[in-house]
Amino acid sequence: MGSVTSTQIVTFIEKECRIPEGRDVGKPVVLRQWQKDEISKIYDNTSGTRRAIVTFGRKNGKTALCAFLLLSHLVGPAARANSQLYSAAQSREQAAILFGLAAKIVRMSPTLSEWVTIKDSAKMLVCSELGTSYRALSADASTAYGLSPVFVVHDELGQVKGPRSELYDALETASAAHDNPLSIIISTQAATDGDLLSLLIDDAKTEADKRVVLSMYSAPDDADPFSEETIRLANPAFGDFQNADEVMAMAETAKRLPSAESGFRNLILNQRVEARNPFVSRKVWDANGGKLDLDGVVYAGLDLSTVNDLTALVLVDEHYAVHCEFWLPAHGIAEKSQKDRVPYDVWADQGHLILTPGKSIEYEWVAHRLRELFDEHDIKALAFDRWGMKHLQPWLIKAGFTDHEIEKFVPFGQGFRDMSPALRELESILLNDKMSHGMQPVLRMCAANAVVQQDPAGNRKLAKDKSSGRIDGMVALAMAVGAMAKLADEHDEIDLDAFLNDPIIASY
Repeated sequence: MGSVTSTQIVTFIEKECRIPEGRDVGKPVVLRQWQKDEISKIYDNTSGTRRAIVTFGRKNGKTALCAFLLLSHLVGPAARANSQLYSAAQSREQAAILFGLAAKIVRMSPTLSEWVTIKDSAKMLVCSELGTSYRALSADASTAYGLSPVFVVHDELGQVKGPRSELYDALETASAAHDNPLSIIISTQAATDGDLLSLLIDDAKTEADKRVVLSMYSAPDDADPFSEETIRLANPAFGDFQNADEVMAMAETAKRLPSAESGFRNLILNQRVEARNPFVSRKVWDANGGKLDLDGVVYAGLDLSTVNDLTALVLVDEHYAVHCEFWLPAHGIAEKSQKDRVPYDVWADQGHLILTPGKSIEYEWVAHRLRELFDEHDIKALAFDRWGMKHLQPWLIKAGFTDHEIEKFVPFGQGFRDMSPALRELESILLNDKMSHGMQPVLRMCAANAVVQQDPAGNRKLAKDKSSGRIDGMVALAMAVGAMAKLADEHDEIDLDAFLNDPIIASY
């Protein structure tokens, strides 16, 4: 980040800035040691920092710290003549918060107020002497293309759903025009692995790019979520300028009300948790993330979906090793990625998703792939949704399937009757850590999205209309496990005629 050091940044903040809100409003800033450590991590990086990600729970002074840093770049030791600074938020309201704090700091500082002009209507701060300017942008405003930022704060990037943000992309690509640009992301974690911030964090964890620094204050998934010790791990300002009594009251509420726990875990414990209850939790799913090759007898589930939608095939052996394949039409894959807010195109490049030619998935193509899999594995049964079989069966015959092999295709309903026992069996396997699904990312997405619908008798089924995204892989997995359990039950049933005709039994 150039020649500026953390010592210069800290000195500027504590000398020139004032606390903008709260009980100590108007007093000179006294940075806490953890804040100084974060500033040092950003500005003393020997590789030079291109992107800094700092993530912790809510109410830890995130926005104020952002305001101090952007003022350091506007008129402080990190300022560059004639440079543009921006903050990016997902809504006008969020954008206004950071600008408002920065403006308050300027107004309360005798020095800064002489150097900086505040333009409230445009949400801008300008230093005419240096030619520097700062502006707050929001995702619901006009596009940011054409800008040329040297410094950007991405405020609460965790609110971005899906792998992309047009505003983020526009600002990051525009920054490439400068030497040593700096982007700072300070946010609570996103809810799912497929969201933009999660992808950036997971990439930063690899340390592949030394110019990306990451600081995470987050509670472990297996810790007691309601203890003060756990809460402190995600909240460095707990008991200081974060109200400890208020946070502990929130913990008590989440403890009493299970419906509030997910939100508490995400917003306070800074865990990657959705504010809803999926069929299987991320913790349980990840505990089954081992990788084993298929061996012996195999059972399969096929969710054909529609011809232009995601099709899923899942194979499971008797040791619960999983192999899955997903297919989408190659045409319009970028648009599908944007619509579903998941990186289908990236997964295709990585080999996790197969793109079929054209605008639709041809049943001939599916039949050909099934032929290959039947030749490779001892598939005892393949469960399928009845509606698609009439379209697929002619292509199976053309692909060389015999009548005996087609008999292995088992109709499997999507209602409570077939799905409830299948889900009960799948749930038992997962809870006992028996499955090895290999952390396949498309299947993991489906698992995270899957929610169940329950009838008055307590029977359950996977509900596509109530899920937040694609669940086709979980439907196929449930069908494969259900077919396995069903055939096992049939094998265990006693043949009454054979039993009564047994010579030993007949002698009695």
